Amino acid sequence: MTYDLWYWPTIQGRGEFVRLVLEAGGIAYRDRARTDGVEAMMHDMAARGPRAPFAPPYLVAGDTTVAQVADIVLFLQDRHGIEPRDEAARYWLHQLQLTVADLVAEVHAVHHPVDPMAYYDEQRAEAMRAAAQFRAARLPKFLGHFEAALGAADGAFVAGEKWSGIDMALFQIVAGLRYMFPRRMAALAGDYPRLAALHDGVAALPAVAAYLASDRRVAFNTDGIFRHYPELDGD
Repeated sequence: MTYDLWYWPTIQGRGEFVRLVLEAGGIAYRDRARTDGVEAMMHDMAARGPRAPFAPPYLVAGDTTVAQVADIVLFLQDRHGIEPRDEAARYWLHQLQLTVADLVAEVHAVHHPVDPMAYYDEQRAEAMRAAAQFRAARLPKFLGHFEAALGAADGAFVAGEKWSGIDMALFQIVAGLRYMFPRRMAALAGDYPRLAALHDGVAALPAVAAYLASDRRVAFNTDGIFRHYPELDGD
């Protein structure tokens, strides 16, 4: 089966957490809004009636539609044998995916702390205050939690020797935060060696490396979740 992934075509955003799993797993998919356009995505979503997704990303597999990143990743892992077979480990990885979703929401709130629908320039002063608090307190708390999780099993990945969706998510978190806060992440680099090693290990996987070098990987930009505004960065 070839899946249809629907997400905004010009940003990485939340869709990138799904794309990375599809690419790493060699799972066939069509990035539909990139080929058919945003209007087609909005029409497709509306046509799904009362069970339509609240927002992209969502994945279509035949008659099944799955939305929300953590749920999509769980669905793909179950169908393609990516996750550990141990039930406790399976739910623990899902728990970590949900924690990543919490972090992503807080990252977005850094540059949109007052009104998510207003422009960044309309809330720049509040964003500078939010960024300072996030860099000082919230960022180390999240990174410390994921660093500890990487010490739970022997091997290069969170669950051991085999990658799973959470490894793709943590790769994207590190890459995105390095883009968003280069100075702060450089200052913290020595505190999270497992996360740094995981980032490099995921990037070196042949399928991921090929994806990162391709035009399928949308570049970071100031329209997505991870946005680099120099005035929001700091040591």
